[in-house]
Amino acid sequence: MTPTDVFHYDVPAESAFGYAQAIRSGDLIHVSGQLSLDEAGAFRHADDFAAQLRQTYANFDRILDHYGITRAHIVAQTLYVVDLRRHAEAVAAGNLAYFGEHRPAGTVVGVTELTFPGQVVEIGFVADARVSG
Repeated sequence: MTPTDVFHYDVPAESAFGYAQAIRSGDLIHVSGQLSLDEAGAFRHADDFAAQLRQTYANFDRILDHYGITRAHIVAQTLYVVDLRRHAEAVAAGNLAYFGEHRPAGTVVGVTELTFPGQVVEIGFVADARVSG
């Protein structure tokens, strides 16, 4: 049987919706959509795309730290963006700033709305601990 390691922020939504922030199965880490939540689980930066993107990537780092891996281990990401055409340049700039020279596979999906009023971005990813980072 493959060992698993589940990561939680211990915020109410995890039990209300029945999900984990991340789960490791073998060498793969599957991460639920991350958004602009602070350490207490409160949504922050309504309608501020750049600030939401910074907080979302900071939440990525918390998960990566938990599993003892780096950004270089991320092999795929999926971004959900409200008003994608308006935010396309900011998506690209934020992605390049976060990943530097690393290039994970990526999908960007334009959506009409996300969970919280004023939420404009959510990003999920998959990391592989076998990738040399």
